[in-house]
Amino acid sequence: MKNMFNAIVLILAVVVGLALWWFWLGSPSNFLDGEARHTPSNMWGTIHTGGFLVGFLISFLLISITFFIERLLSIGKARGNGDLIKFIKTVQVNLEQGNIHGAIAECDKNRGSVANVLRSGLERFEQVEKDVEFSTDKKIAEVQRAIDEAVNLETPLLEKNLVVLSTLASISTMVGLLGTTMGMIRSFAALGESGGAVSAQALSIGISEALYNTAGGLIVAVICIVAYNFFTTKVDGFVYMIDEAILSMMEILSIRVKK
Repeated sequence: MKNMFNAIVLILAVVVGLALWWFWLGSPSNFLDGEARHTPSNMWGTIHTGGFLVGFLISFLLISITFFIERLLSIGKARGNGDLIKFIKTVQVNLEQGNIHGAIAECDKNRGSVANVLRSGLERFEQVEKDVEFSTDKKIAEVQRAIDEAVNLETPLLEKNLVVLSTLASISTMVGLLGTTMGMIRSFAALGESGGAVSAQALSIGISEALYNTAGGLIVAVICIVAYNFFTTKVDGFVYMIDEAILSMMEILSIRVKK
């Protein structure tokens, strides 16, 4: 499902990006010569003359915005319902009172990543607590195993698609530089064919067209880098909270089984 979503986003972004480059930026109204699209009359027409790579840069921008929103929604969902810190404290209070069922009920209400991890450990603890075949250390080990399995399931959900943002940060810069290089090649090739008769104004226009690619690539790269660092920090903080909640729960359960 994840791969399907990513594929759909990538395909749609490329189609929309190229369509915007051709039909919006390349609209005849943005050029003095209309359909010929050789002499821009405004900034949009100038950006269009940067070449088809501009369409891909627009696609990269759309992809970065899409995954930024997707990560915001996913991390918000991972926090669960209500205040996360209050939820952790409520679970701790229930455990300290020996109310395992109450703690599990709180996890069911929250339904976030932390709640899923804690519930896995608590449900396993209920199964082994009164099993005489398990020693005290074995009971704790079983609870820890269940928690580790839950963490291994939840952590990838928090980190998924971050690699897309980091990849776009690198690719967009290179695509922008490629577009600039191609534009400069065209400008100087035209200068060479004319035998040096090209005016300084015409040459500067050609160079400015080429540099729009670099500007576009850097804009996308900055957005992706900021988004990547923002979400990486969020995930690290979230994982830290999970570890703290697990540690607190395991201390309480360890004391309980040793009584």
